[in-house]
Amino acid sequence: MGCNLTQRIIKEHLADGEMVAGNQVGIRIDQTLTQDSTGTMAYLQFEAMGIDRVKTERSMAYIDHNMLQQDSESADDHRYIQTVAKKHGVYFSRPGNGICHQVHLERFGVPGETLLGSDSHTPTCGGIGMLAIGAGGLDVAVAMGGGPYYIMMPEVINVRLIGKLRPYVSAKDIILELLRRISVKGGVGKVMEYTGEGVKSLSVPERATITNMGAELGATTSIFPSDELTRAFLKAQQRKEVWRTLQPEEGATYDETIVVDLRILEPLAAMPHSPDNVKSLAEIGEVKVDQVAIGSCTNSSYQDLMKVVGILKGKTVHPDVSLVISPGSRQVLKMLAANGALADLIAAGARILEPACGPCIGMGQAPSTNGVSLRTFNRNFKGRCGTVSAGVYLVSPETAAISAIAGSLADPRTCEEDIAVDIPETFPVCDNMIISPADEGVMVEVVRGPNIKPFPLNQTLAEKVEGSVLLKVGDNITTDEIMPSNAKLLPFRSNIPYLAGYCFVPCNAEFPKRANEKNGGFVVGGENYGQGSSREHAALVPLYLGVKGVLAKSFARIHKTNLINSGILPLTFKHPVDYNGIAELDDLCIENAGAQVRNGNRIIVRNRTRVAEYEMSIEVSDREREMLLAGGKINLIRQQAKQKCVYIDSAHPLMRF
Repeated sequence: MGCNLTQRIIKEHLADGEMVAGNQVGIRIDQTLTQDSTGTMAYLQFEAMGIDRVKTERSMAYIDHNMLQQDSESADDHRYIQTVAKKHGVYFSRPGNGICHQVHLERFGVPGETLLGSDSHTPTCGGIGMLAIGAGGLDVAVAMGGGPYYIMMPEVINVRLIGKLRPYVSAKDIILELLRRISVKGGVGKVMEYTGEGVKSLSVPERATITNMGAELGATTSIFPSDELTRAFLKAQQRKEVWRTLQPEEGATYDETIVVDLRILEPLAAMPHSPDNVKSLAEIGEVKVDQVAIGSCTNSSYQDLMKVVGILKGKTVHPDVSLVISPGSRQVLKMLAANGALADLIAAGARILEPACGPCIGMGQAPSTNGVSLRTFNRNFKGRCGTVSAGVYLVSPETAAISAIAGSLADPRTCEEDIAVDIPETFPVCDNMIISPADEGVMVEVVRGPNIKPFPLNQTLAEKVEGSVLLKVGDNITTDEIMPSNAKLLPFRSNIPYLAGYCFVPCNAEFPKRANEKNGGFVVGGENYGQGSSREHAALVPLYLGVKGVLAKSFARIHKTNLINSGILPLTFKHPVDYNGIAELDDLCIENAGAQVRNGNRIIVRNRTRVAEYEMSIEVSDREREMLLAGGKINLIRQQAKQKCVYIDSAHPLMRF
């Protein structure tokens, strides 16, 4: 049997373990990326390791999230990231250069290589055949230091595309169809690998839209083959030398196959408040629209925005609609300006935002009270847009543009214009907003603003772990709900003590106060706990507040890893019905916790309030088990370094990778 594409790349990068289902494997990482929302913490952790220079082929630091700069905090963080990047060998993409995933796809992604990013939408680069995975900042810091990235050997799902999309039906509708079929947790522990004749009809930007939103399936990553269309895209980006053909080997096998017939797809939308709440536009019917936002890392390419121009040109946005457009990169914005399309958008009444994440991360453009916002983004979790009462629908650029004119949700197939857009033969390349690292990092002074605070470290796992149930939540709790990330809080991502006052506030405004009064405790959750963003703040802030463990029916992949990295016990109900028997403020206790974690996957949790016991599973590798016993990844590294008698300096007795 031959290897599928995912297995081929893992095999080429295997650093530890065996490629057997259920085994943990360590993968050598070629490239890393960070963004400013998660990057500050990642670089603080990298510095704590005492490593002078990154060991990757290329590491990138992007500034694309904290762009409003209402006060000094964001600018201070940007200066810190710029100087620490220059010192340690990281390339720095300046504010205004574009969204990390769009820029990386354009300028740095390489077919067949591995990419680890501190953002859940890092799989965007799977659109060019890269094995691109989102992770927490600490895992990225370790990868920058030359350490492998560990994952459970994933199942590989063959998404076989047949036929060709009809006019005005888009790549966004393909991924929405998958979300409709398998839900936001249907991809957990899996890689979505796209094959079939339909692949040949999709451009690289269209493929990238699909791999980007594979994160909403909960998938480890998504990947397309690298073919002649990939070569043409990279040649147009003046990077043809990095291209290689990559296809599954003959006789490749898969764990499952999902067939999507592109010929019968129709325009879809994800209704509030989940990306998998998907219906056809015909099923939804007419919905009055207050705001339309086009852009984000999902749909902000030149091809996407030129289709929008084709619909809007010569028309005017409905008087009741606010239309904002965010180009994905400076390259895209420059092209729109050069060919007159930018003038057409402005003439139609669009408001042009800078190339950044913007409204997608809640940085501005919050809808009106009870407003309806159509967005070409990837997430529509309640309150993420900045207005808790708003209803956000996820749609294609074509649907967004035609609806902006109509003033209500409209089917793009009613459009009479030909909006087909070919990939240009040549993209204008200008990388002058990317700053190279210093040749001699020792000469660079790292600048730290007063907002940058130390990150919390756990302690060695106690033999008795006890505390109150501080909070009980339901299914599909997001990292946005655990640690909100809006325009008011995003500038404080390097200040864990400040953020602690807002932890879990969307679920229960009393949580921070309760956690402090009870000296920490436990959180109880339902299915797919911690879905969404990769932000490790959703583990670090609970750690700061004393959370010792999370009891859930199941966990989202990245968040579970972040909990382990922080030394917080991720416990899964062996019998899900036990979830019903626990209430907030119940007194829980794990006796002989160290021995239980050390000896297997079975943990007994006693509920002293209700005189009950719960059998929990702790589904971790031996390596992760050692992390939990040590109180987290950093502590384990320190322990290993001491055992090897490797000392960087008196402050950081850490192992070099």
